[in-house]
Amino acid sequence: MKISNETKIGALTLISVVLLFLGFNFLKGKNLFQTGFYLYANYPDTKGLQASNPVVINGYQVGTVYSMTADDKNLGQIKVELKLNDEYNIPKNSVATIDASPLGTTRVIITMGTSTQYLHTKDTIQAGNKAGMLAALSDKLGPTADNLASVLAHMDTLVMNVNTVLTDANKGSIASILNNLNKTTSEFAVTATSLKQMLDAQSGSINKTMNNMASVTGNLASNNEKINHMISNLETTTNQLSAADIKGIVEKMNVSAAQLNQAMTSLNQKLNSTDGTAGALLNDKALYNNINATVHSMNTLLDDLRVHPKRYVNISVFGKKDKGDYLTQPLVVDSIANRSVDTK
Repeated sequence: MKISNETKIGALTLISVVLLFLGFNFLKGKNLFQTGFYLYANYPDTKGLQASNPVVINGYQVGTVYSMTADDKNLGQIKVELKLNDEYNIPKNSVATIDASPLGTTRVIITMGTSTQYLHTKDTIQAGNKAGMLAALSDKLGPTADNLASVLAHMDTLVMNVNTVLTDANKGSIASILNNLNKTTSEFAVTATSLKQMLDAQSGSINKTMNNMASVTGNLASNNEKINHMISNLETTTNQLSAADIKGIVEKMNVSAAQLNQAMTSLNQKLNSTDGTAGALLNDKALYNNINATVHSMNTLLDDLRVHPKRYVNISVFGKKDKGDYLTQPLVVDSIANRSVDTK
């Protein structure tokens, strides 16, 4: 039997639609043939939870959110179906809490209980309620609002005191100040308009920055154990540093510095006195004069030996010894070694 082209096209289209439907549900985390380990939880508020969002136990993803349905038309309770990847041993008193992060993906966190009896597939797990960031912020802003009310009361008293100061003589000055303030306000409005235009132009960059912040937050959440390990190492290092005998080391350094100072003081005293050899060389004027006279005599002797060598060394067989006048002072005429030769 020959199949027409129209039948082939229709069959191919039907198969494509079925595959597309199955693939779409697979990407959403749904399985038309419902097999596996399923748990149910009822929440009054899902906090933006969606299908295929992760289900986490002890930081490890164990499954995904399979579906969400309303129990009644008033939406008093919303039934969330959780599909786990495997049949885990989850105690019956465990609690499933929705963690709504403003910068990350909303997820369901299962806190393990202590019961020895475990949940079975299609059992209902206890739902927990965790305050979101805005609720926690509201609780913290409550005392601040009370303080603000007290400040406003004090400001009211201050305004009444200011009214008593506003005399006729000061009204002219205040009017001038208000005019300047109006000008400043106008300029500020122009600046605010320009700033708004800049912010509108940079909205794309801001969105990209928010996406980068979400990525950084996800990385921090995935590296939580590493950060805890780093903090633990830092705490260990701090404890070891606090246990070190820093005070003893400082005291030993102070003792060494005192001994060095004492030795320098003793050496200075010896150099300033004439008792020791170094002190005598530095402080005894007579020793300096004697050394200077000895050098002067040696210079005289050397010059006389150079001018009258025959007087000291006679190398001639028939020579005559020089008996001329001896030098009584060196031939040096200045300190730069300018010499004058004896003409005798």
